[in-house]
Amino acid sequence: MAGLGLIQFDEWADLYADRVRVMRTSAVRDLFAAASRSDIISLSGGMPDINRLPLEKVAEVAAHAILEEGVAGLQYGDTTGRPQTKQIIRGLMADFGVEIDLEDVTVTTGAQQGLDLLGKTFINPGDAIITEGPTYLGALQAFSAYQPKVHTVAFDEEGMCTDLLEAKLKELGPRGAKFIYTIPTFQNPGGVTMSLPRRKRLLELAHEYEVPVIEDDPYGRLRFEGTPEPLLRSLDNEVIYLGTVSKVFAPGLRTGWIIAPLPILKKLNMVKQGTDLCGSALNQVIVEHYFNETPWAETLTLICAHYRARRDTMLEALEEFFPPEASWTHPAGGFFVWVTLPEYMDTPQMLSVALDAGVTFVPGDGCFPAGSGLGKNTLRIAFCYEEPELLREAVRRLSLVIEERLELYRAFIKAGAL
Repeated sequence: MAGLGLIQFDEWADLYADRVRVMRTSAVRDLFAAASRSDIISLSGGMPDINRLPLEKVAEVAAHAILEEGVAGLQYGDTTGRPQTKQIIRGLMADFGVEIDLEDVTVTTGAQQGLDLLGKTFINPGDAIITEGPTYLGALQAFSAYQPKVHTVAFDEEGMCTDLLEAKLKELGPRGAKFIYTIPTFQNPGGVTMSLPRRKRLLELAHEYEVPVIEDDPYGRLRFEGTPEPLLRSLDNEVIYLGTVSKVFAPGLRTGWIIAPLPILKKLNMVKQGTDLCGSALNQVIVEHYFNETPWAETLTLICAHYRARRDTMLEALEEFFPPEASWTHPAGGFFVWVTLPEYMDTPQMLSVALDAGVTFVPGDGCFPAGSGLGKNTLRIAFCYEEPELLREAVRRLSLVIEERLELYRAFIKAGAL
């Protein structure tokens, strides 16, 4: 992709650790520069619509965080987070039927730090871990630094296919994987939600094969329709849970949390001390004041109504413009739609053409382990940020790029070249 960076000779290349050699940059972050162009409509980034936050109230909250808390918000803090922030988290978790004590939770610098801490705590080079396939590319990026062998399990409209998970666990044997990582609600990138029978079966298999489960739940409050499924953590208190305020308040505050069994949490806290000593006390204070002093749930309901309208617009545009050879998921919440094209399509190659057409997306291969060869005929498109009229235009532009590729393939078939 022209303009996204220059290749330079690196005279220090032989000094880097092996773990860095196997890491890759985030496909979404690499697209940010292109997506910021005024002529580009972005379907790539899962950015929440913070423009609809009550910014004047947020400004008051930020001022209170300094004036009322004094130097406490500007000083070092506890590695595990402020007790007041943990009280907020305890209330948020109680909404989903999860009762926790303050010592059960550690506040993290976004849920992304939680992923890195879990990778650092559990993974040795060559260890097996299990994820959905496709999965959150940021999780793959975090885990890749510790050089695991990533095994993927496909999903359908009911979430991770637990029959395939069982087969994989049988192949690896008891304790053959360090953990199972899943986003069961409005999965990224798939948008699908795991059904209750599959949630229960996943937990049964995890106990049978003695494998910890990591539940990543950034989108659980962004429901547009249907009845919520219980959190895995609410069904089993041995589940390791990751939460964040990024999608319900502000991602720039980088405030998330881990809930885990105490022996695991003690190890995570020890690792965290070596990572950042402690998170930002000021950001935590702002979070506390926002959730205590504003009608945040009402604000989120209004924002979700906009997300739903955008989701509806995207699905309608896909039906109108996309070719019959394409299929896609129908999320009941969250940010993303997962599109599958014929196997001969190559979405990484298609991206540069799409940029020329004024639209971005995330090629699906980035949501699978590096070198797996999977996902090249798939793509993730986000409906969370752009306005409906722009979403419709973006889908139309993308459909033309896809149709051009399909026409070329059809011409080869007609000519007998394939």
